[in-house]
Amino acid sequence: MGWRGKGPNVWPDIRAEVPEYPGGLNLQHSIEYWLTLDLLSSEFSKNLSGRSDKKAEADQKSANDLLQEKLVSFLTGQEEWKRSGGKDHIIVAHHPNSLLYARMKLWPAIFILADFGRYPSTVANVEKDVIAPYKHLIPSYVDDNSGFDSRPILLYFQGAIYRKDGGLIRQELFYMLKDEKDVHFSFGSIQGDGINKASQGMQTSKFCLNIAGDTPSSNRLFDAIASHCVPVIISDEIELPFEDIIDYSEFCIFVRSSDALKENFLINFIRNIGKEEWTRMWERLKEVEHFFEFQYPSKENDAVQMIWQAVLRKVPGIKRKIHRANRFSQTTVPGETGLKSASVPRNFW
Repeated sequence: MGWRGKGPNVWPDIRAEVPEYPGGLNLQHSIEYWLTLDLLSSEFSKNLSGRSDKKAEADQKSANDLLQEKLVSFLTGQEEWKRSGGKDHIIVAHHPNSLLYARMKLWPAIFILADFGRYPSTVANVEKDVIAPYKHLIPSYVDDNSGFDSRPILLYFQGAIYRKDGGLIRQELFYMLKDEKDVHFSFGSIQGDGINKASQGMQTSKFCLNIAGDTPSSNRLFDAIASHCVPVIISDEIELPFEDIIDYSEFCIFVRSSDALKENFLINFIRNIGKEEWTRMWERLKEVEHFFEFQYPSKENDAVQMIWQAVLRKVPGIKRKIHRANRFSQTTVPGETGLKSASVPRNFW
């Protein structure tokens, strides 16, 4: 949080000073920062409507690994954890590489994640965990008076083209689309003037490609939403934030990877989306963009409160699992009087 303890204080008094986020590329994964600010403000708020790893020597563990081991040891040793086996705990690990060691030990808890790309389904899944949006890096398009005819670029993508794993499709699509006259498909990063250029590009484009990279999700989707550029999602394994209450098909186009790789399929599909349909999705983008906005203080149904609400919707399922686990927590031992504690079954997932 860019804050160091002063005197006996463990946390900052945000009424006096709100710590700034350190910044950089990881701003897109700054979910912990925004949720922590909201928790700190709950100490005095009357309106609670929702609530680089330095490598060690080869024969030594990194400081990161040691800290994660200490975290697991400390957390699992607490009475609060033992009461439910961790099922009623929340762990924010939005970056895909967060808690690579600890996640395998703390899996009973609710994880708040960007996607499930680097998690086995036994550790993280849509039933128990919450998918949170990225913090968009491109500024919101305020007073957007553009329209179908005033956005000259049909299809826009700027980012890393050569990726591994599921992201190999980016390279194939690049070679298929790079010569289309009304398509912008090029390499780009946040370095230099990258964010401003991407912002200008998205705000003058009708459709923005969101293609799977090293993981199923990327910040590009939320940059597109903030730019009111209709997202075209090509990522078969993607999980989307708040999809139990938001219908993304109202403002996004979904294309299967296998279809996107067919010759001329994608460009012909996009060209056949007319002005009326595009305008309907563009209007809907402006209606839903606040759901993905991180801010302090948080406001009704912004990203911070939407995450708390998503956690709240998990509570009945958590209670059910805890109650099931308690079925055999005590049992009568034949031949003996009274009750004896028995081991509590933990694998009710």
